[in-house]
Amino acid sequence: MTPFDLPRAFPAPGAATVVRTLRPLVQAEARAEAAASATGAAVDPADLEQALWLRLLERLMDQGMPADPARWVRDTVRAEARRARRTARRERPYRDERAADLSGCPERAALGADQRRVLHAAVDRLPGPCARLLRALLSPVDPTYREIAGELGMSQGSLGPIRSRCLGCLRRMLAAEVVAPELRGKER
Repeated sequence: MTPFDLPRAFPAPGAATVVRTLRPLVQAEARAEAAASATGAAVDPADLEQALWLRLLERLMDQGMPADPARWVRDTVRAEARRARRTARRERPYRDERAADLSGCPERAALGADQRRVLHAAVDRLPGPCARLLRALLSPVDPTYREIAGELGMSQGSLGPIRSRCLGCLRRMLAAEVVAPELRGKER
């Protein structure tokens, strides 16, 4: 049986009841265990919750519902927290590899400038109000929707749908301009 078979194996109302009943306890236990980290190895409560729900699904498929669900939740959260802390303590960053600082990279700056030039040229070719709207959205000033709506003389609520249509049009335009890759090797 796989997790995909679970809805067929257990009636949905029963599974929903289990989740609804155990969720507050799972959240509280996960937060408590994440905060109880005395070793400095951080454990994310959301990761603990996710691991617990996975363990519960596995348990339900193999053995059924635990006899004492509250105790099972507490024990499982603690076991998952211990496992996560052990893993975090053992993980070490590479000493020789440092993240490259690409902010001052001239190649990256040139590529970025070229991409912005192509994008702005494509935006200028858009029909109707799309060019004005997307130019306003791409403005380095980063105006709010309210400011853009006032500048363009349209309602703020219509900006989202119009923006979506304009971006779709821009996407189709740019896709049509992309050059197909050449065939490699010999043509026969």
